[in-house]
Amino acid sequence: MAPCRAAGFTLVELCVVLCVTGVLAAVAWPSFQSQLQRSRRADAVAALLRLQFEQEKHLSRHGLYASQLAVLGGAAVPRSPEGLYDIELHGGGDRYEARAIARAGTLVAQDVGCTVLRLQVRDGLADFAPSPRCWNR
Repeated sequence: MAPCRAAGFTLVELCVVLCVTGVLAAVAWPSFQSQLQRSRRADAVAALLRLQFEQEKHLSRHGLYASQLAVLGGAAVPRSPEGLYDIELHGGGDRYEARAIARAGTLVAQDVGCTVLRLQVRDGLADFAPSPRCWNR
């Protein structure tokens, strides 16, 4: 009569499964972090595009771009919708620059190269800085 073998996994099999899981997690983690940063950047993009829309409305009504956030109805808040970025407006007249600056102590402050997103509009032409990657394009 053959000896009876207990059902279950051996220690070696469990170690192999844990090693494979660890390798898969190590490969997937950077991609996951990149997607999180990209989704957080969308907060700044939304705030700056809303500001651009309000500036165009102001231009059509008054003939000039606004120089202060306070006069722009839907974009008068100096913070992005999720509160991750501070919004600044500089200029006025025929040009302006809007900035979304990552708030210190938030996760977006670690977003290398994209801590400040800038929207520059001169004579009706928009320039998005510092790079298309920062604008999720």
